[in-house]
Amino acid sequence: MTAKNPQDPGAARRARTALDRLWTTGPTYLVSDRALARLVARPVREFLRIEAAGSLLLLLATAAALIWANSAWSGSYDSFWHTEISLDLGVVELSESLQHWVNDALMVIFFFVVGLEIKYELVKGDLRDPKTAALPIVAAFGGMVVPAGIYFLIAGGGEGASGWGIPMATDIAFAVGVLGLLGRRIPSAARLFLLTLAIVDDIGAIVVIAVFYTDDLSLWWLAAAFGLLALIVVMRVLKIWTMWAYIVVGVLLWFALLQSGVHATLAGVAIGLLTPAVALLKEDVARSYASQALTDRQLDPDEIEKLRFLINESVPVVERLQTRLHPLSAYLVLPVFALANAGVHLGGGVLGEALESSIALGIAAGLVIGKPVGILLACFIAIRLGLGRLPEGTTWAMIGGLGAVAGIGFTVSLFIAGLSFPGAELLTEEAKVGILGASVIAAALGVVVLLVSAKAPAGDQDSDSDPDSGTKPEPEPVERR
Repeated sequence: MTAKNPQDPGAARRARTALDRLWTTGPTYLVSDRALARLVARPVREFLRIEAAGSLLLLLATAAALIWANSAWSGSYDSFWHTEISLDLGVVELSESLQHWVNDALMVIFFFVVGLEIKYELVKGDLRDPKTAALPIVAAFGGMVVPAGIYFLIAGGGEGASGWGIPMATDIAFAVGVLGLLGRRIPSAARLFLLTLAIVDDIGAIVVIAVFYTDDLSLWWLAAAFGLLALIVVMRVLKIWTMWAYIVVGVLLWFALLQSGVHATLAGVAIGLLTPAVALLKEDVARSYASQALTDRQLDPDEIEKLRFLINESVPVVERLQTRLHPLSAYLVLPVFALANAGVHLGGGVLGEALESSIALGIAAGLVIGKPVGILLACFIAIRLGLGRLPEGTTWAMIGGLGAVAGIGFTVSLFIAGLSFPGAELLTEEAKVGILGASVIAAALGVVVLLVSAKAPAGDQDSDSDPDSGTKPEPEPVERR
C-alpha cells in the first residue's frame, strides 16, 4: 500500500466523491436497474419509510387474527398459540405456551425500544425542558387518571376490578399512524404534544405494570436482578463497549425478573434507561482519522475496520439502537403480538355478552370518553395555573381530537388485559372486545375532530424536522412503535 500524503488537502474530498459515485451507480442491488429491484425491492423500502406503515401492518395483523379466530379453522388458532414450548437450561427448565413466549420474551424488544425513547426524551428531547414538557406531562396524567376512574365506577365493584389499568394506555404506533395519514393538516407542535404525552403515558403504564401487576414476588430473584443492573452500570464505567456482553447480561436480567414475579418485559425498559444517550467518542476523532486514511484514495482492511469502529462510536448508543430496532419492533414484534393476542372469538354469543359486560363497557368508556376528557381537563387546569400554554397553531378543539386519538389503547391495553385476568379466559375476551371496539371508535372520532378543527397547511410549518422544536428527526422515517 502506498504511503499517505497528508499534504494533499483535496485527496479526501476526491475520495469521498468516488465513494458517493460508487454508492449511487455501483453494484448495490437496491439502486440497480434490475426489474425486481425497481418493481419490488425499492417500493417495499419506500413503504417501510412511510410514517404509518407500522400501523398498517399492525392493523393487518389484527384483522388476520380476528378472521383466523372466527373462521372454520378457529380451533387451529387456539391450538397453535397455546402450543407448549420448553427450554431446558440444565439447571432450570422453562415451559410456556407460544403466546406467553411472545408476551414475555419477544415483547422485551418492544419495551426496550420504549426505554430507549424515554431515555432520549429525558436527555435530549422534550422531557428535558420543563417548560415544553409541562403541558403534555400534566395532560398524560389526566389522560390516565380519568379513564381509570371511569372504569372503576363502571366495573370496579365486581370480578373485573383488577382491570382498571387497561384504559390508561395509549398506543403510539396507531396514534402516530393516524396523524401520519392526516399529513400537514396537523401542526408539528401538535404532533410533538401527542408524542410527548404518549411517552409519559408509557412511563405511567410501566409503573402500573411494575407496581400493581406483580404477584408472588421473590426477593432473592429481585435482588439478583438489581445486582445485574448494577453490573451493567459497572461495565459502562469500565468502558466495556462490546454489545454482546450487554446482551448476555440482559438475558440473565430477563430470566431473573421472570423468576422474581415482576413482569420480565420490564428488563427491556431498565436496560433502555441505562443505555448511554451521548456518543462514546467525539466526532472529531473519526473525522481526523478518516481524513488521514483517505488521503491516498485507498483503504486497507485494518483501516476500514478502525474507521467503522470510530464512526459507529461517534453516534450515541441510544440513537444507534433506535435506528436498528425500530423497524424490528414496528414490523415484526408488534404485528406478531397482535396476531397472538387479538384473536377474539366473536361467535357463540360472546359479542353480545361483551356488549353487556361491565368490563368491556368500562374499558370503552375509559378510552373513548375518559381519555379526551381527562386530557382536556388537565390542559385547562395547567394553563389556568400558568404551567403551560397551548402548542403553537393548535386550538382547544384540536387538543380534544388529539385526546381522542390518545384513546387508541390497543397494544399496551391488550398487554395489561392479559395481566389483569390471568386464567380467566372469558374476562380476558370481554376486555379484548372492549379494547378493539374502543380503539376503532377513538380513531374514527379523533380523525373527524382533527379534520374539522385543523386548518389548511400553511407553507412548511409542518415539516418533519422543526429546528426549534427541541427534538431530533427520526434516524429513519419508520414507525416509532
